[in-house]
Amino acid sequence: MAVKDSAFEWLVRVYYEDTDAGGLVYHARYLHFMERARTEWLRALGFEQQQLRDERGILFAVRKMTLDFVRPARFDQLLRVTAMPTARGRASIEFAQQVLDAGDGAVCCRATVNVACIDAARLRPTRIPGALGAVLEPADAVVVDGGVAHGR
Repeated sequence: MAVKDSAFEWLVRVYYEDTDAGGLVYHARYLHFMERARTEWLRALGFEQQQLRDERGILFAVRKMTLDFVRPARFDQLLRVTAMPTARGRASIEFAQQVLDAGDGAVCCRATVNVACIDAARLRPTRIPGALGAVLEPADAVVVDGGVAHGR
């Protein structure tokens, strides 16, 4: 199935809380940055996670994630986190994600993330709702405050 042909970008600054004793971003923090980018991607498309739960009874949960740590990020560094849907199933979305240095564009971390659409009451996979599925089809880029979705 076709998906929305755009890569969402979200900027994040590295704070002390994100680093280890050596001043490098702790490996698990990259997952936080990527989750926030996916959440902001949804928001840019007009979907709030809480609203999806309350009105449609669905949640999104990471089912599978593969990461490659390429280069360390450091305290106070400005990072650009991307979220690009690459495939869509009946009840899942796969993303290619990267965390890059916002200055030189060097890749710090890259990941493939498979996110499942879950029925909130049964905690079982369920079909992605039609309204959300419709915006995952190829369309023009979305531009929002704080994040930009660029056409490929």
